[in-house]
Amino acid sequence: MKTNIILYVADQKASAIFYEKVLMIQPELNVPGMTEFRLNEETVLGLMPSAGIKRLLGDKLPDPDKAAGIPRAEIYLHVTDPESYHKRALENGAEELSPLSPRDWGDEVAYSLDPDGHVIVFAKKNIK
Repeated sequence: MKTNIILYVADQKASAIFYEKVLMIQPELNVPGMTEFRLNEETVLGLMPSAGIKRLLGDKLPDPDKAAGIPRAEIYLHVTDPESYHKRALENGAEELSPLSPRDWGDEVAYSLDPDGHVIVFAKKNIK
């Protein structure tokens, strides 16, 4: 099953640059209305301008711009070096929520907010 995770963003170009620098990968698709980064064989991270979802669904969905900065979900990414990813995120405009620390569920994890207010997490298994 292929999975697309799509974030609604205020500025598609700025968000694409942020994720390109943080993830250190080029988007597979970058056209007006959608940018896509392949995270692995089955998972794609998409960036869609919030105006785009408003055009698609109209009044059937609350205006995502009115919820900017109110976290409702998180992107939890297992990576080999979470400290480097977290540092790049902070250097490119993310806000730190919690530095890299061992967590009681067995991962070492750092939390931040991307420039659109989405929670982004970089983690690895904490091998003792």
